[in-house]
Amino acid sequence: MAPAERSEPSARAGASPGARAMVVLGVIPARLASTRLRRKVLLDVAGLPLVVRVYQSARRAPALSDLVVATDSNEVVEVCRAHGVPAMMTAPDHASGTDRLWEVSRARPADVYVNVQGDEPLVSAGHIEALVAPFSDPAVQVTTLKIRATPEEVPTRTANKVVTDVHGNALYFSRLPIPFDRDGAGEVVYWKHVGLYAYRRAVLETFHALPRSPAERAESLEQLRLLENGIPIRVVETDEATIGVDTEDDLRAVEALLASRRHCPPAVERRS
Repeated sequence: MAPAERSEPSARAGASPGARAMVVLGVIPARLASTRLRRKVLLDVAGLPLVVRVYQSARRAPALSDLVVATDSNEVVEVCRAHGVPAMMTAPDHASGTDRLWEVSRARPADVYVNVQGDEPLVSAGHIEALVAPFSDPAVQVTTLKIRATPEEVPTRTANKVVTDVHGNALYFSRLPIPFDRDGAGEVVYWKHVGLYAYRRAVLETFHALPRSPAERAESLEQLRLLENGIPIRVVETDEATIGVDTEDDLRAVEALLASRRHCPPAVERRS
């Protein structure tokens, strides 16, 4: 099968006429040995393996110069090849998707690396553009996304929350509702963290070299390693909801949404 077509790369954020365009590489970490949902990157989602669905969604983003799957499994490489999806082998012992990006960065030079999670089949061009755009500011080192949490998402520990400062930089991420509404006034706006990231290359080197930090170990949230070591994370608001596939219920929800899109005019799921 011929490789899937992609949108032509456009000038990256911060590129002026005559200047070198920023090279932005999208990477889809796809570890086969997932724990919560076995072999999830190869599970069927409306007729295609999950990792292929993610690739097809992300490849529509003009902000990406290129896109590749990074995996620890020859089986995943073969499945990707059968669907015209570029894939590369990485070490099986990486502790996180960010470490897998680090390995890719050593083989594939780029200015910015976008971590497109391998379980996010609803990732959009809008998500990726929101991640990349802030890099027009040389001070920005890492970006991620947030969306208003629904009332159902606020108390659950499977939806991570984030609090930011007035400049849009992360103060903290937690599995618990933050900030704590001490007086029960009901006026707190809770923000759910959308686990997509973009990094400058040097940050990946720093992350990989650092030991796991105390808050990272406590919350089991790898991004806290950066905050605890003084590396700011710019958090950009999005109104495009996603469904990360961690359970069978998530899988069914994604399939239902994709089915509804096939029978309706194209529309972006948004939250007010």
